[in-house]
Amino acid sequence: MDEPHIIELAQWLDTPAGQYVLAWEQAQIDAMVANVFGYHAMQIGLPEKNFLRASRIRHKGRTSVLYDHAARHGATMVTEPEYLPFETQSIDLLVLPHGLESSTNAHQVLREAERVLMPEGRVVISGFNPWSLWGARERIPGLDPLLPVPASWQVSLVRLRDWFKLLSFDVDRGHFGCYAPACVTTKWLKRWSFLESAGSRWWPVCGAVYVVSAVKRVSGMRLIGPAWRSAPKRARRQRVVANGNIAPQTEVKTENAIERTK
Repeated sequence: MDEPHIIELAQWLDTPAGQYVLAWEQAQIDAMVANVFGYHAMQIGLPEKNFLRASRIRHKGRTSVLYDHAARHGATMVTEPEYLPFETQSIDLLVLPHGLESSTNAHQVLREAERVLMPEGRVVISGFNPWSLWGARERIPGLDPLLPVPASWQVSLVRLRDWFKLLSFDVDRGHFGCYAPACVTTKWLKRWSFLESAGSRWWPVCGAVYVVSAVKRVSGMRLIGPAWRSAPKRARRQRVVANGNIAPQTEVKTENAIERTK
């Protein structure tokens, strides 16, 4: 993960535009992790923000790529998201706030997440939408960038869904949000707040950011035993009628045996 971009992202989240995005992401992630159960939950990156506050999992932790950030913001360990120091299939919930677009190797970050997650474990990822008004602004030559993440590093939700399929993840839930134009002041962001309801209804895929939740699926096996030969069935017992009286039950083996009894 690229350290300068992590620092810039953390600082940008304290700006008016960053607070606008952070409030929406926090609400969405809180709803997604509230009903996830298990033993271990980890937030990868941005230890300044607690995206696991709504999780009911007992053992929770946050990681950082910088030792100074970890010491100041209560991170439990310092590690790179591309190489997580966890055992395979040991984590029940992973939250990656802008974890893919802050790394130079987004594929490796997602592969590592798949490795450490338990079967039926959940990963929650947030990111900037390159097909939004904010993303389009970043591609206009001559304008100063507003977002802390370069436009070429942003991962669209369509591409992320393809990556999920390759790694046997099933997308559970996903949401777009933050439909106000790219503004740098709280005053103008509030003036455009009416677009939140209109945008989610008329152009939902044009939100500035997205949050998506996916579940790791593992194909199950069913053991089939050998087809043991069953014991041969015995012939049915029949009652023989002789001189109007019913004789005791005898096992009739062949038709010739019946004829001899007559």
